Amino acid sequence: MPAYPLPPGSVIGVLGGGQLGRMLALAAARLGFRTVVLTPESDSGAAQVASRTICAAYDDDRALAELAEAADVVTFEFENVPAAVVAALESLGAAVAPGARALAVAQDRVDEKTFLNACRAPTVAFRAIETAADVRAGVEALGAPALLKTRRQGYDGKGQTWVESQADAGEAFARIGGQPAILEARAAFQRELSAIAARGRDGDISIYPLGENHHEGGILRRTVAPASVPTGVFDQAAAIAARILTSLEYVGVMGVELFALDDGHLLVNEIAPRVHNSGHWTLDGCEVDQFEQHVRAIAGWPLGPVTPLARVEMENLIGADVERWRELIKEEEARVWFYGKGEARPGRKMGHINRLRPLG
Repeated sequence: MPAYPLPPGSVIGVLGGGQLGRMLALAAARLGFRTVVLTPESDSGAAQVASRTICAAYDDDRALAELAEAADVVTFEFENVPAAVVAALESLGAAVAPGARALAVAQDRVDEKTFLNACRAPTVAFRAIETAADVRAGVEALGAPALLKTRRQGYDGKGQTWVESQADAGEAFARIGGQPAILEARAAFQRELSAIAARGRDGDISIYPLGENHHEGGILRRTVAPASVPTGVFDQAAAIAARILTSLEYVGVMGVELFALDDGHLLVNEIAPRVHNSGHWTLDGCEVDQFEQHVRAIAGWPLGPVTPLARVEMENLIGADVERWRELIKEEEARVWFYGKGEARPGRKMGHINRLRPLG
């Protein structure tokens, strides 16, 4: 295992070549680190800026051995990396952060909510689903409408559907492919917030100001931060995030998605054991952004300050939105981030823009 803190010139390994890997590589370079990215895509966004790219499937034994040999520490940019990949890297002597347990918890929605409740991070009521009959029984117990989600995979609204009544149970189960699932009670929430939280190797924890999220078609459209919330709501979110990070002995940045109820209480929607889309505002709005924070944490450096420098509205550029680049770059108070992707397909995140406003 490496000795921490890692010195500049060390190598950060990244599983995944998408936009999060791209921004991690950029942050690592600014701190003097080199990056090696393992991705199946030959011209991924991360590969365009990384020091080195290993182009192979994530479960390619030779590629994993090459990554383990090259990197002083390995991280991942998305939570659907097969758990066996992390186990293989660790068996090869690689240091991986966040750890395998965080990845396993986040990959199964039933396990995730069971874990969250166990560490006093409240969630909606839920039921594990194996059959259409389970859906009918779950709707009877939880009420309708209820949200049916596949236990594994699925993001940006994929792999989920609303169950409007017990009579809809069979069709709803078919709509998600008849897979093992979770049925969640409807959350009567006022708004969705997110906490971007970090934990260092020394156990130090830091929480960014909360962001308020707005979705369209199941995809995050924009985040406004710092969100206007009472101090008590931030304190509640920070306490929840700290319990999660500590329980997992987590190292790195995590996104914690929260439902804010009318009575001021918070419920955890889900966790993401990685840097998070709703934290992109920190790139231009905080002293140290979430990507640098993640690199600092996994490298064993002290966590940086999360003081906000501006109020930011982050807007995702989805699909054809990127074709507005000529007008976007004219906005004086806007900072544009493009992800180096090719075809602008519907639903594909092509970049984002941070619009800066004074604090207050």
